[in-house]
Amino acid sequence: MMPAENAGSPSEHAGSAQPRAGQNWTILARLVRTQGRRGEILADILTDFPERFADRKRLFLVSSETSGAAAREVQLESHWLHKGRVVLKFSGVDSINDAEPLRGLLVAIPASERSVLADDSVYVGDLIGCEVFDLNASREVGVVADVDRDAGLLVVKTPAGEEALVPFAKAYLITMDIAGKRIEMRLPEGLLDINAPMTDEERRETNE
Repeated sequence: MMPAENAGSPSEHAGSAQPRAGQNWTILARLVRTQGRRGEILADILTDFPERFADRKRLFLVSSETSGAAAREVQLESHWLHKGRVVLKFSGVDSINDAEPLRGLLVAIPASERSVLADDSVYVGDLIGCEVFDLNASREVGVVADVDRDAGLLVVKTPAGEEALVPFAKAYLITMDIAGKRIEMRLPEGLLDINAPMTDEERRETNE
């Protein structure tokens, strides 16, 4: 499998099919805050191909990838990249007051509209929610909460509620069942300890 930083994120050809109830979504961006006075909104980019926003005008605003709530269809009027993020301007959103309620929503397309990837690629969004198992230690590492695409790391929430960074590399990957939300890996001994939180004793020593 291709490491996460090289996995194709969605930016596919627009379709005419209407989203159904319980629709699964492919996420392109997360709306962060208003930008300017004419309804523009700054967003975190969650696709590897932000330049293809120019090819897709029909988008949807949802609260999560599996949101059962009604999605809001929007038309992308214009966009531009800004300091690693993207500024989006939707038709009909023409003021700060119009844009403010959209803060925190996700910009999405129906998952059925995304392109088919090569056999050795995986959508970053499909990794979210997968359980990661370390076969070497015969234990569950945790659930993928996020992906650091630049570093090629799975951000995993452990059963203890802590955060572990797991390299998403072919050398460690054994099997990946996206449908079953399970990733099996053989991680080097001690790898997870590198990112383990400090103990109380270690904190005391650091503060001395």
